[in-house]
Amino acid sequence: MNNGQLILISAPSGAGKTSLVNKALARDPNLVVAVSHTTRPRRGDEQDGVNYHFVDDDAFQNMVGANQFLEHAQVFGRCYGTSQAEVTAKQKNGTDVILEIDWQGADQVRTAVPNALSIFILPPSIETLRERLIKRGQDAAENIEQRLAEARLDIKQCVRYNYVITNDHFDVALEDLLGVIRSGRLRTNTEQFSTRIQTLIKP
Repeated sequence: MNNGQLILISAPSGAGKTSLVNKALARDPNLVVAVSHTTRPRRGDEQDGVNYHFVDDDAFQNMVGANQFLEHAQVFGRCYGTSQAEVTAKQKNGTDVILEIDWQGADQVRTAVPNALSIFILPPSIETLRERLIKRGQDAAENIEQRLAEARLDIKQCVRYNYVITNDHFDVALEDLLGVIRSGRLRTNTEQFSTRIQTLIKP
């Protein structure tokens, strides 16, 4: 069985990354999301081991010290990290693994896994992003302005990614995302089937 590809998906808060990923998961049975570890509190009906692995600061730092994270970063004062063991286990099953990740974490992963497929989701405008954050209803007004300031910094990093998708019309953005993932599989298969290719073209 061939290893699945590693897919990095980043976006500023409110750009629709999670909604796009959830729809992609529903459409493509060969996709899974790596569940990150975080020190932030649970929100609403979030479940441990489903939305995140919720841990305290000491447990997180112990994992950092044991080099158990493929990447880790601090975002809005909370720590987030991706378990190397979890990603590897899922890839060995031939499943493509998505990391919903900020640009700093993506940089760390690209260093460790140079052939990772990276995708950045852009909002159509900052004003649209503001409207989405307000509609989401998860942040106070001052926090929304902080997120918009962070978003402007995040957007500057999109040039680091293999693909950039603008989430203006959701259905179009979803098809773009699925198309990029399928394209990545063709690239991965070409690398992994090199021996077979040589057999096919042998005189």
